[in-house]
Amino acid sequence: MNDLITRSFDAANAYGSTQKTMQNAFNMGGISGGSQPDVVTSFGDALTKALKDAIDTGRVAEHQSAIGLSGGGNLSTIATSVEEAKLTLQTVTTLRDRIVQAYQEVMRMTI
Repeated sequence: MNDLITRSFDAANAYGSTQKTMQNAFNMGGISGGSQPDVVTSFGDALTKALKDAIDTGRVAEHQSAIGLSGGGNLSTIATSVEEAKLTLQTVTTLRDRIVQAYQEVMRMTI
């Protein structure tokens, strides 16, 4: 039962994180004037953008860690970057699991 509750929270967190990313992408373009916001035209586009953002987050954390290992950088910045990468990886893993689970359910359907 606890596993089901944990999965539900993971899925809700992943959904909330994706919604936050999409809202930030929309808000960055502004409502009027200036450049247009990134418009998501399909689920595939949203997934591609989310994966690119996850990769970018990992690269930032890797860069910050390298700076820290060389004796420079701010410890709180490094810790924040690594924690963001950790949460992003958890989100991507949860989304992957949910997509695989949905695929398996579709494959079990009778026609």
